[in-house]
Amino acid sequence: MSPQKRAKTFQAGNRSSNSCQTNLSAWKVKQKSSNSKNILKESNPVEDYEHANDQVEDALQIAVGYFEKGPLKTSLSKDKILEKHLKTVENVAWKNGLAPEAIDILLNVALSGKFGNAVNTRILKCMIPETLILEDSVVKAVSWLCVGKCSGSTKVLFYRWLIAMFDFIDHKEQINLLYGFFFASLQDDTLCPYVCHVLYLLTKKENVKPFRVRKLLDLQSKMGMQPHLQALLSLYKFFVPTLISVSLPVRKKIYFKNSENLWTSALLAVRLRNQGPSPKPLKLTSGPTNVRPLKRKWNSHSIIPVLNSGNYTRECGKKEMSLSNCLNGNRSLPLEQLQSFSQLLQNIHCLELPSQMGSVLNNSLLLHYINCVRDESVLLRLYHWLNQTLQEECIWYKMNNYEQGKEFMNFLETVIRAECFLQEGFYSCEAFLYKSLPLWDGFCCRSQFLQLVSWIPFNSFSEVKPLLFDHLAPLFFTSTIYFKCSVLQSLKELLQNWLLWLSVDNPMKPVTSSPLDTTLGGSMSSVSKLIDYVGWLSTTAMRLESNSTFLLHFILDFYEKVCDIYINYNLPLVMLFPPGIFYSALLSLDTSILNQLCYIMHRYRHNLTAAKKKDLLQKAKSEFDFSSKTCQEFNRYLTAMVSCLWTSKPFEKGIYIDHQLLEKAGVPEYRNTLNLVHHPSLWSYTASFLLQESPEERTINMSAIREKKWNWYLEYLFSEGLQGLRLFIRSGILRFSVPQSESKTTMMNIK
Repeated sequence: MSPQKRAKTFQAGNRSSNSCQTNLSAWKVKQKSSNSKNILKESNPVEDYEHANDQVEDALQIAVGYFEKGPLKTSLSKDKILEKHLKTVENVAWKNGLAPEAIDILLNVALSGKFGNAVNTRILKCMIPETLILEDSVVKAVSWLCVGKCSGSTKVLFYRWLIAMFDFIDHKEQINLLYGFFFASLQDDTLCPYVCHVLYLLTKKENVKPFRVRKLLDLQSKMGMQPHLQALLSLYKFFVPTLISVSLPVRKKIYFKNSENLWTSALLAVRLRNQGPSPKPLKLTSGPTNVRPLKRKWNSHSIIPVLNSGNYTRECGKKEMSLSNCLNGNRSLPLEQLQSFSQLLQNIHCLELPSQMGSVLNNSLLLHYINCVRDESVLLRLYHWLNQTLQEECIWYKMNNYEQGKEFMNFLETVIRAECFLQEGFYSCEAFLYKSLPLWDGFCCRSQFLQLVSWIPFNSFSEVKPLLFDHLAPLFFTSTIYFKCSVLQSLKELLQNWLLWLSVDNPMKPVTSSPLDTTLGGSMSSVSKLIDYVGWLSTTAMRLESNSTFLLHFILDFYEKVCDIYINYNLPLVMLFPPGIFYSALLSLDTSILNQLCYIMHRYRHNLTAAKKKDLLQKAKSEFDFSSKTCQEFNRYLTAMVSCLWTSKPFEKGIYIDHQLLEKAGVPEYRNTLNLVHHPSLWSYTASFLLQESPEERTINMSAIREKKWNWYLEYLFSEGLQGLRLFIRSGILRFSVPQSESKTTMMNIK
């Protein structure tokens, strides 16, 4: 029987005032009219398949009727009929899922205590929805918990089931009204972790009350610092910070154990039924699509649920109903009707959020809504869904086939696009990285994984380092040069995202010596530690890769971002690159490396000058303690560059090499070896310049470039696109022309 045909037969039954059970007669399949005339003489496979489905459906109805009207007490070992009906329900549930009406009946049976614990456990384990779960069914099931007819283990299993199926419940309003009952259940030590998880999913700002805060603090003093209590307290503090004064962990990554283990494959099957396949990564759309999804293979999974609002599905799902009718009927705008940004602005106050928050990842309008709305519970629901999905779908510690791996990569791409759209990292992805990185091989989903690293929300570096960077470093050092470059690119993007967040959100925070990350001083400390960490990685990688020019390009790209922190982001921080990177770039044989180094030194000089000037003009305490060591180190670098590019006096200041060692090495005229003419990275430019002057000459005399030719040579270099070199010379070196002699040179040091 097709799902459409089955849906027509499932109608809500009348409930008597003396019973909370669903009337099974309302769920009966209507008898078919005689169809003997329509049967073809030859066997039709499609009809055979539908006939088999009808038989399974009839068997399920008989089994559900047995449980609804069955004996109050029975023995599993002696009752073969009971075992037969149990297997029927289990087979249908795990293969196709149960209709909402069947779940309604069986939940009442499992929690009413009609059968023993073994039977109740098996029934609860197969409470797998075909599509959605009715909110009324959950409310009635919770009411059975007040009667006290089910055992403690059955209650635990029910709470685990409720957590796992939370996103499949069509509405949450009536369940939220039971918040007080759930909170009172925290007294049970066995149920407490699971009740905390349910409360974490249900909590809104209006649920946070002083008496509940006091109760949680009493439980914490009694039970100790339990993760589930910390989770609820942290959420309460997030909504109403003034009610909680106790110190809590800055950000604990995983509060709850996974409750979906029993239903992992079943939940994937439900998502498969609710949405068709995506043969390639889905693009963000401004509204729902009407294209019918392709039929999926059995071994592939649909991870992101389809955009679906419960009211629209049940009441306004008919094609002939207009938007105005829907709005007049339930005073809310179903997501299926949302088509444009202007429509979002007009109805942002009456949107009906989807029953499964993961569906917003593919819809740019809903991402706009999340970005604008002040309801933190929306993000919490999304984070919870992401956390559970990433934990279950991760493929580098769960062996899956190629198709599943490809779809997981597409899912990660969708999450990354949503992060880029919101310009904000998801905390669920951060927790996923911390958990999975120790098991990552550095190859599977590399691009997606490193993009997730670049979107880690700003945090204390001391907290992130043991969870992420200490595990990333061994992979970095033992992998290929291409992996090293990818990691450096990812860390550069991470630094940029952190700097943007700090420059936008923390412009007015005071600079103090407090270790708390809520101050700008603490934030700058985290940024400086990240830069130091990248400097250590880069220096070690240059030794491992024999001073690779390719690797050095990515390292200098990172420091090109670092050198402009003070001016571009208005943040009180100036940090130089380590000596191993500076001298490798200065003595590089690649012209582009030397040009990039000159540009970075030019920008460092501008940032240091601006910081020093502001410090002197204010004549008061600076925004940050301007380090004289930074100026001294910059002046040493500047001296070394001028000596190697201009004054022809290398290895005397900045970096010193014993003259006897140079003589023994057979370096000819080592005192005049390095300058703009003799630098190895500029030899090709020198030769080209001389050949333009004297094309008939077969020998090149580099010493001929002096006096006026020196200035012509400089202009030639600038015309060849070496703009970094031009900026460095014109801003860092003052030249005074002396007739018929050498030019006098003065360096513009930072004092």
